[in-house]
Amino acid sequence: MSGKSACAAVPGPARSWPSSQAGRDLAFRIGGPDGHAAEVLARANQKWSLGPLTLPHMLVRLVLVEQLYRATTLLAGHPYHRA
Repeated sequence: MSGKSACAAVPGPARSWPSSQAGRDLAFRIGGPDGHAAEVLARANQKWSLGPLTLPHMLVRLVLVEQLYRATTLLAGHPYHRA
């Protein structure tokens, strides 16, 4: 994965994605019930969490895609859905 920023979903506080990552290729890795192997975590440039909840794998994929869609539409100037 040279030149790419790997992301691993791990337990921890929710936070914003740094703007310094803008324009870089990303690989989102969603862990299984036991999380990620130590090697995967060691290679990750960033580690993040969706929150303290334990969610089913397929639901995490849906939440991630929805958040990426929301961010993309907001950055493109579309109004927020409650505006």
